[in-house]
This record gives sequence, structure tokens and C-alpha cells, in this order.
Amino acid sequence: MAGRGSLPEGALFLGLDSSTQSLKATVLNNELTIVASEIVNFDSELPHYKTEGGVYRDPADDGHIFSPTIMWVEALELLLQKLKPKISFSKVVAISGSGQQHGSVYWKKGSHAVLSSLDPSKSLLSQLKDVFSTMDSPIWMDSSTTKQCREIENAVGGALELAKLTGSRAYERFTGPQIRKIYQTEPNVYEDTERISLVSSFMASILVGSYASIDETDGAGMNLMDINKRTWSKAVLEATAPGLEAKLGNLAPAYSVAGRIAPYFVERFQFDKNCLVIQWTGDNPNSLAGLTLNTPGDLAISLGTSDTVFGITAEAKPSLEGHVFPNPVEPDGYMVMLCYKNGSLTREDVRNRCAEKSWDVFNSYLEKTAPLNGGKLGFYYKDHEILPPLPVGFHRYIVENFNDISSDNLMEREVEEFDPPSEVRAIIEGQMLSMRGHAERFGMPNPPKRIIATGGASSNESILKSIAQIFGCPVFTVQRPDSASLGAALRAAHGWLCNKEGSFVPISCLYEGNLEKTSLGSKLVIPAGDKEEDKELLKKYTQLMRKRMEIERRLVEKIGRA
Repeated sequence: MAGRGSLPEGALFLGLDSSTQSLKATVLNNELTIVASEIVNFDSELPHYKTEGGVYRDPADDGHIFSPTIMWVEALELLLQKLKPKISFSKVVAISGSGQQHGSVYWKKGSHAVLSSLDPSKSLLSQLKDVFSTMDSPIWMDSSTTKQCREIENAVGGALELAKLTGSRAYERFTGPQIRKIYQTEPNVYEDTERISLVSSFMASILVGSYASIDETDGAGMNLMDINKRTWSKAVLEATAPGLEAKLGNLAPAYSVAGRIAPYFVERFQFDKNCLVIQWTGDNPNSLAGLTLNTPGDLAISLGTSDTVFGITAEAKPSLEGHVFPNPVEPDGYMVMLCYKNGSLTREDVRNRCAEKSWDVFNSYLEKTAPLNGGKLGFYYKDHEILPPLPVGFHRYIVENFNDISSDNLMEREVEEFDPPSEVRAIIEGQMLSMRGHAERFGMPNPPKRIIATGGASSNESILKSIAQIFGCPVFTVQRPDSASLGAALRAAHGWLCNKEGSFVPISCLYEGNLEKTSLGSKLVIPAGDKEEDKELLKKYTQLMRKRMEIERRLVEKIGRA
């Protein structure tokens, strides 16, 4: 049977992750062990773009957040230059990648001719700088398309109907509403566009020297794809913009081959001409692959620029909250996900205000404050939030009679501020309580068998301890916090194997029985508490979670953006 032994001796598999703030690389060998990694940070290494956190915020248009498309092109070339001394590109037999979900790129008419004839004596930047109909790529942080969301929902019979059809109700960051906004506000840009790519298919297109398909998993993050048929939905396409299907191209399974690497990279970087480029997909689906998440009772929590909670399921049951995507490594399955916009940047804001700009001070505050925070609940929205749909703002409450655990009538009062240690614990506990409340409401496992934590903040044990206490389950981490580029490298190996076998093979055959000998194994960091006091603490957190969800509901009714 096909398996890890089928991977060629000495072969390398390259995984890239084009995220909000950086472009990362992870390289696996044929034993699925990490042999190299590299990163390009957009703000510090490409300072001429003057991005903050990899993005621009439009001061004239509240919620309009975008990135310069050409920056991603320059980052790719720089990353390969930095990686070149570490590995022999000629040994790379397959590449795949991860792109921040929902972001879009607009190729202008005539661009394919340029893309397919790149001159290896010149830089990518110099050759691709004029191929876009707009130089700005709307990204997942954007929340300026509320009007377009409602129009698309109304056209197909409402938010729930759109969710049943595409896996999600209309969300401002999703690509369909973003395309509709461009069609409505910049019709000349839309008219001049011959192909619309996601960040994932955009990067794949550069590598193959031709327009790569959007894969089915990332395609589900557009509000345009029929989640069950895995084809573009005619009804939603018509509700979004005219002539859209021709600009999107075909969909493809995530494990399929996008093409062989373009001659440009063979000549300029000495890649082998037979190196395969496997379809790129979104960052969260790649993380699911990199975490080897294949048990329905497990949950993953990714703590990055955005925070996400995701798991797997055998059937699609979309609702008005959360998202359903096809599973990128299991053709008949699905992944379910919740997404929070206010992740690491909002935690950094609290660190800078309350903890002397130091994670050590932040962690010491978290350790010295007691679990439950004396009933202090905080809602922190540095950016317009996705879940719940609340505008920028900070809301702090103290639950009064919290020590009476049997009370179903907990009273809260709003306050202006907390002391710094309480503020630190409030932002951590608040996010985890919200995750637990929404995950349960969405039908995710309660309690999970285990949680696998990933993303930058997953290296923070103080935060992981709070996750374990609030969810009441053990917390594991993986060797590399960047599970998206790791997952992309694993998917490169998987796609190469599927191509060799001539059909889909389960990804688990690559690591089954040998997981701990690879770089994919997870380790227990925080065990589940099994003492009586742990069980009592979990009961109190359950009460506090319900109270938080009640306050959240009232805030949404009063000031919600939906």
C-alpha cells in the first residue's frame, strides 16, 4: 500500500504560508522531518511598503483594510533567496502552500501572457508590477462590505439559505461580497480584470507560470461555491457580479496538481523541471492538515493574527454562525470553523498598555491573577469583530454575586477599567469563554477529547493553561507553531503521492503508526484537571461562559453591525 515509504529517498517537500504579516517556509524530507524553515516579515523586511501588520487601513473608509498585491510577489522572491543556502532546490519534488483565506487578487486583461513568459534574468517584481487591474488586495480583515452582504443574502432567499448553499452566511471578509463591492464602486477595475485569484491560487499561479485553479476548500470561503456539489453556484454568481464565472476559472480538489514548476524557477533557482506544484489552499485548512486533525472529538485552536477554532465532521450542517468548508485532505468530509478578527494584535495592544510592552510581564500578571478573574469579563475589539458582529470598542463588566455558583440570576455592572493584571486575564479568559460558548452553539464537541493549539501564542503556556481550565480538556501543541506552512509541506508530499498513485490516497497513510518519528506529532502540554477542585472550577467557568454569552447577545442587539 502507498505510504511514507513510497516517497523518494532524499526528496524534499516545500510548504509556504502567505499570511497577513509574513511569508513563511517549512521544508520536510522524505521521513517527514523538518529540515529547514525561513520567514520574511513584511513590515520589517519590506519596509518600503509601509504596512502595519502587513496591511493598510483606509482612514476615509471605516473597515476598509487591504494589502499591496505586489508586496507578496517581492516577498516570494526574497524568501527563496533566503532559503537557497539552506537546501538544494533541485531535490524539491513538490511544493504546496497556504494563503490567508478570503483575500483576492485581480489580474488585468493580457496578464496571462506576461505570467507564462517570465524572463529568468529579471526579477518577479519588475515583470509583474503592471499586471494587476488594482494594486490593492482586499483581505480577511476588511469589514466594509455589509451592504453587499445583505444584497447577496436577499437575492438567494436570506442568510440561512446562503449558508445552506455555500457553507456560510454572507460575511464582509468573504471574497464574493468583496468582488461585488469592486464591481459596484470600481466598474472599470472589474471590467479590466481577466482573472480573479485568491491569495492561495495567486501564489500557485506565479509558481506554475499560468492561472492556477482555486481549490474547493479555499473556494468555500468566498460565498460563491455550492458546498455540497463543490461547483460554483449559478444563483450566487448572478447575485454577485455579471460574467463572474469566466473570471474565476475552474475549481480543483486540494490534493490535485496545479502544474509543474515554471521554467523561470528552474533557471533562476535551479528547481527540477519535474517539480510538482500541488494546489494551494487556505491557511486554516492547511493548519488542519499540519495538525493531523482526523478525529471528530478533537478541536484545534489557532492563536494568530486572527483566532480560529476548528474541527472535522462527516456531514455539512451550515448555520447562521461559523463556517463549513470541504476537508482539504479528506474528499468526502468537511471542516467546521469559527473565526475571530481580534487575535494577536489585540492581545499585543493590551500587553503594550498594561504590561510594559513585555510578554514576560503579561505572563506574570496572568499567573498571579486567580482563575475566573473575580468575575471580571472583558470584550476587546480593536477592529470590528466578526464573531460576534460588534464594532470597535471595549466593554468591561464585573459579575456581582459570582461566588454563588448555584445562582441562575448572576448580576453584572459595567465599569470603565480594570487594574492591569485583571485586564490581562480578562482578554485571555474572555476570548476562550467566547470560543467555548460559540463552539458549543455550533455543535462542536463539548467537552472536546483534546485541544491542539497552534499559532504564535500557542508557545505561551500561561495562555494554554487557561484554555485547559475553561474547556475542561487536555491541551496539546505541535513542534512548529506555524502549522500552516507545515501542513502545506505535508500536503505537498500527499499531493505528490496521489499523483504517483493516479488517484486519491488517505493522507494518514503517510504517518500512521510513525507519527512520533516525524515532525508532525503533538505533545501534551497541559493535562486535563481531574481533581474535585478542577471540576468545581469548570462548573464556575460554565456559569461565567453563559453569562458572557448573555451580555454578548445584548451588546449585539444594542450596537451590533449585522
